[in-house]
Amino acid sequence: MMLFRPESAAYAGVPLPASAAMTRPRSSLVHPADTRWYHCVSRCVRRACLCGIDYSSGRNFDHRRSWVTDRLHELSGLFAIDIAAYAVMSNHYHLVVHLAPERAAAWSDRDVLLRWTRLFAGPPLVRHYLSGEEPALCPPELDQLREWVATFRQRLQDLSWFLRLLNESISRRANAEDQCRGRFWEGRFKSQALLDGPALISAMIYVDLNPVRAGMAATLEASSHTSILARLRELEGAAQEPLLMPFDASGRLPSAIPFALDDYIRLADWRGRQQHPDKRGTISGPLLPVLHRLGLDEQTFVAMSGELMKKFGNAIGAPATIAEHCARHELRYLRGVGTGLRAAEDGQAEGGEWERSKCADNG
Repeated sequence: MMLFRPESAAYAGVPLPASAAMTRPRSSLVHPADTRWYHCVSRCVRRACLCGIDYSSGRNFDHRRSWVTDRLHELSGLFAIDIAAYAVMSNHYHLVVHLAPERAAAWSDRDVLLRWTRLFAGPPLVRHYLSGEEPALCPPELDQLREWVATFRQRLQDLSWFLRLLNESISRRANAEDQCRGRFWEGRFKSQALLDGPALISAMIYVDLNPVRAGMAATLEASSHTSILARLRELEGAAQEPLLMPFDASGRLPSAIPFALDDYIRLADWRGRQQHPDKRGTISGPLLPVLHRLGLDEQTFVAMSGELMKKFGNAIGAPATIAEHCARHELRYLRGVGTGLRAAEDGQAEGGEWERSKCADNG
């Protein structure tokens, strides 16, 4: 674990804050003003089995994978949160998400209430308002309604509420199937802020290659219940998976991954081959410009996309973006500065062209 040292801050030209707290609430870890992109992981408690074969009982729970993807599809249609990548594993899942608070701000009051009542019954006053029945609401009731609209609007763009509703529905169904009670997930999901373009692409590839890394699949095409499989089918002419964000290297789409889909697939395929010693090889010519645009070389990209959880803490990015993040939130300590520093040095040596504003402007 690496300390955030003064010399690292000096490298980025950002002064080191005077004080910091070691344990921080979730509200201080997820900031749409910092970045709209986050890598999230939620794990089952102890030896609980989310999917696959439970070796203690011999039962196969592969059908639960569709529980996760179906619920993600439902929630992403109601929340102002987009899914960039996902992978459903045997005892955990990974997500790369994009927060879109401006979309929630544009919803009408009625739209907010309709979305919320798709998830919960809602107070009687809300149900009466949505039904359009007489009598009309009096001024105090309208004031109460506006308060609820503001609360529900905030929750429908909140990452913690999104994952809370995802995890709760899965745990209830799993406990009912297992005929047991109690906690199914670990206490909190883990989140990592993706502060720049290389961090975003590295996190997505890390998520998409989880089945390959775990030995569950030998190829990308065999990685079931992952976003990479849906992307491959899209390249083959299938309709775009409605659960997933589109790719758009031009930056014209208001809510899209600022990268080319075919470049991403080539990077993911090459990175997946590095998992197998008998398939190891040098990076091909067409991929070199792709990495240069990200400001990465081969070794740094392999390190970032292969050990994302080990090498970084609550934020991932180049040293300048990590230092800004630490200064803004009064952090003196953040794992991953050394990895980010090496990535930045490699990017400067290769003339990296990725602009951090690309991620910020696109959300």
